[in-house]
Amino acid sequence: MSAPHRSPLSHAEPPPTRGDRIRAALHRALPTQALTWAVRPIAHSRRPWLKNRLNTLFARRYGLELGEAEATSPTAYPSLNALFTRALRPGARPLPKDPNTLAGPCDGTISAIGDLDGDGLLQAKGVTYSATELLAGLHGDEFRDGAYLTTYLAPQDYHRIHAPLNARLVASRHVPGRLLTVGASTVRAVPRLYLRNERLVTLWQTAVGPMAIVLVGATNVGTIETTWEGPTGNPPGIERQYGRDGPYLLRGDELGRFNLGSTVVLLLPRDALVWSPLLRPGRRIRTGEPLGALRATGDALKALPQA
Repeated sequence: MSAPHRSPLSHAEPPPTRGDRIRAALHRALPTQALTWAVRPIAHSRRPWLKNRLNTLFARRYGLELGEAEATSPTAYPSLNALFTRALRPGARPLPKDPNTLAGPCDGTISAIGDLDGDGLLQAKGVTYSATELLAGLHGDEFRDGAYLTTYLAPQDYHRIHAPLNARLVASRHVPGRLLTVGASTVRAVPRLYLRNERLVTLWQTAVGPMAIVLVGATNVGTIETTWEGPTGNPPGIERQYGRDGPYLLRGDELGRFNLGSTVVLLLPRDALVWSPLLRPGRRIRTGEPLGALRATGDALKALPQA
């Protein structure tokens, strides 16, 4: 396919600084799994005296913008985790009018965007990792030289993830791993970071071919939830094949959520879309925002692979 249909380059975080490497080394020495489980009961506590104080402090510390949320007061949420996973009021994230536009799957900051180099994605400048390893065997060569977008969700962000286009779930796999932070300095300094961390891999069928959405866990992300199965990770390592019976989501439907913040990696096949030229690492995106023009093959989904 001709070059104008593809992004000419991939863009990612800059190379690590010495400070990035020092901070990453210190963080890797921490017992992040234990810390995450220690935080969990506190984040889920419904004791008014505790959760009201935590919610107020958190909202103040991170400057939460609750004007678009269903509840605009931090103390209206029954726990700190409920504040993290808050819903938005209806209409807060309108979808693009053009049905052949890729909609932003989440709020967050772009870490990397562009085209795969064969099987490789950029994590940061000079730091690559493998799509095959990221997807833990749920695909063949469908995403070779395809498109990818990596979005980091900071603590203050809206933590629910939505379908960027109409899609049917074909397969999913929960991959156990570490819970290293996925902040910018660690992304720059820790090779294969997303392959080290716990993650939920989901594979979808769409009008432009297969799509993968990977929800990457991080420190204090005790669980990842989906709208079709609820919390993942009990037990770890589960793979599910759905075939033609998988959940069908319309563009904009809620797909899942993080308990605290993390990263979403989106993959599409070669020549499936043209990214918006406005998208670069460090730019914030919002759920439902137009991200690119899809090169759809028709209104109906292609035939789904058998389970």
